[in-house]
Amino acid sequence: MKNNDILRRVRYTFALNDDKIMKIFQHAGRVVTREQVCSWLKKDEDPDFKEISDTLMVEFLDGFIVERRGPSDKKVSSEYLINNNIVLRKLKIALNLQAEDIIEILKLADFSISKHELSAFFRRIDHKHFRLCNDQILRRFLKGLQIKYKG
Repeated sequence: MKNNDILRRVRYTFALNDDKIMKIFQHAGRVVTREQVCSWLKKDEDPDFKEISDTLMVEFLDGFIVERRGPSDKKVSSEYLINNNIVLRKLKIALNLQAEDIIEILKLADFSISKHELSAFFRRIDHKHFRLCNDQILRRFLKGLQIKYKG
């Protein structure tokens, strides 16, 4: 899934305005401008649209964790590429979700998954039972979050 789509959906689901998004980035030690935020939230066809980089997306999600759960003593590294598994994991942490909660959220979006299938998304990439989270599952999870938090 594109980082901009994820940002748009999280913004809508949790009613984050531009100031709140800028504050979330500050939690991760990044200062962004309102112009940057606006350009990331524009439609892909808009001439002012800008893609949000993997590093910035990770920093947004790290800041979202701090926003929702408070600061941590652990130092988080943002020096890796993002994928759907990382997005799912960071949203799980930010929202303090257990496996059963994620399964219920996916059910809200008409998607069923077993606890074993779900746990494969949270394993290390070199684990033999690791499974890559595809766009469909992440989209359904974000839709389920929207149903749960927006009603």
